Amino acid sequence: MAAVALAHGLNANLLRRWVVENKWIGRTPGPANSPSQQEFVALPWVSQAPQLGAGCDIRVELRRGATTITISWPAQAAGDCAAWLREWLR
Repeated sequence: MAAVALAHGLNANLLRRWVVENKWIGRTPGPANSPSQQEFVALPWVSQAPQLGAGCDIRVELRRGATTITISWPAQAAGDCAAWLREWLR
């Protein structure tokens, strides 16, 4: 169970709790073992990511000790920002 949780980025204790709360998991499917009033409902995916356009910036916050620097970079130049960060992090 721990390996399954790790593979899916979950805490093993959380997965164990879900299994205990849903005792029907692992049983042979059938009317007597099916959870009542539960069924999968597909929902449309709505992206909450901001649209990159005019006025959008990439913000990078750098900290060293008590000093903090915030850098804003135009989103249209994301490639230049990535190159700068790679060079800076060397």
